[in-house]
Amino acid sequence: MLTRRDILVGSIAFGAFMRTRPAIAKASQPATPVNFDVPSGACDCHVHIHGDPAKFPFYSGRTYTPETALPEELAALHKELHVERVVIVTPSVYGTDNSATLYGIEARGADARGVAVIDDKTPESELDVLGRVGVCGIRLNLATSGINDAAAARRRVQAAAERVKSRKWHVQIYTNVAMIAALKEAVEDLPVPMVFDHFGGAQADGGPEQPGFAELVELVGSGRAYVKISGAYRASKLVPDYADVAVLAKALIAANPDRVVWGTDWPHPNSVTPAGRKPTDVTPLLQIDDGHLLNQLAVWAPDPAIRRKILVDNPARLYGF
Repeated sequence: MLTRRDILVGSIAFGAFMRTRPAIAKASQPATPVNFDVPSGACDCHVHIHGDPAKFPFYSGRTYTPETALPEELAALHKELHVERVVIVTPSVYGTDNSATLYGIEARGADARGVAVIDDKTPESELDVLGRVGVCGIRLNLATSGINDAAAARRRVQAAAERVKSRKWHVQIYTNVAMIAALKEAVEDLPVPMVFDHFGGAQADGGPEQPGFAELVELVGSGRAYVKISGAYRASKLVPDYADVAVLAKALIAANPDRVVWGTDWPHPNSVTPAGRKPTDVTPLLQIDDGHLLNQLAVWAPDPAIRRKILVDNPARLYGF
């Protein structure tokens, strides 16, 4: 819930860099230069902001506790990546409190949009405020919340779409490809765009033949859904090169390059609390080289015109830049 004045309408590779960073900095920064020309207006379509917990308290029912990741660190990241625009997504650790996301949007200005988390208690007046400051979609995090019942997921997706259709927002879902297969018919009938996070939850070691991936490809190919080829390290077993993810990325791009967007998933929270620790204990952020991550896009989409669709045109359409 909004709580403040409408919210102000590979560690060694990083060693040398980390020694020069401000003491408060925890989130990763690029260690590898981008090796292709990033088009003007490029957008990172999936990042999170973790504010100072004293100002932006975490949700009591969270499953992990991340380190801080601040707007100025995000700005430094994107300067190195030559990325102009950003979509800030409310992470599960805040429940339905979108304050930290709106804090990040305000810091970035007109080049930022947001994806919020709401529930059935969120009033329309709050959605009005969210829309005015740049939110254009809502996220259902089925993966972190452990929802694997297809009927329950279908009800949540349909209710979310009905809630935001008059606002021309989209619904974003974090789940797995098996659940996407179960939701395919419901997604085809939705009155709003559907966006799937992180390769739809596909895992690289399952290949294109893994159950559910064909349905994801069909939804993207028909134009009924967008997919974020984001957080490749979450799908890959070949960190840090992510070579095994290429076949998935190329299949999704080939299906429909007009329905694919890209994102870092910065600041790379580790959502699995280590054994023997509590969800309220701080779990360090993963140290991911986002320069190397962005360079994979040139492997997956060697045609600059296709990369422009993924980085510029598709985000502009979906998020209203």
